[in-house]
Amino acid sequence: MAIADRVVLLVDVSGSMTPYADALLRFAHAAARARHRTEVFSVGTRLTRLTRELSHRDADTAMAAVAAAIPDWSGGTRLGAQLKAFLDRWGQRGMARGAVVVVMSDGWERDDPALLGEQMARLHRLAHRVVWANPRRARPGFEPLVGGLVAALPYVDNFVDGHSLESYEHLADVVAGREVTIRA
Repeated sequence: MAIADRVVLLVDVSGSMTPYADALLRFAHAAARARHRTEVFSVGTRLTRLTRELSHRDADTAMAAVAAAIPDWSGGTRLGAQLKAFLDRWGQRGMARGAVVVVMSDGWERDDPALLGEQMARLHRLAHRVVWANPRRARPGFEPLVGGLVAALPYVDNFVDGHSLESYEHLADVVAGREVTIRA
């Protein structure tokens, strides 16, 4: 499988993702440091570009900069609206075009999930591949039943776990095109 030149990470920092957000942002820091063309955004009730904050060499300095930059940490989730904002401002202009786009979220959506589905369809048309990393996916008995996931999964190429060091290593392999994990 070919790897895209660009990687875009969309990290959910809403209240339901609080137990995972720090680890996911540290993964994003490592990815941004390892890959020249990696862009990182937080999503919650707002969309915040974090690429500059994550450019700090020291992870703790980067995390402090990220914490200061995100105005809606542990707030609600408006994935559809924020994905639309990303696509309207950056994605359509080329950032998502031909990229591997990774959504790191549990899929909880405060707004109408139909908007998320529409925006995921848009994203899927632009991106080389769409990966969704869900930290709750590894739980026993997990089924993707929350509205956001139901709306998004038809447009996801790879649906992977996102809860542990091992799952982050697997996610890195999927992003790099070394391993493919198809939908659940």
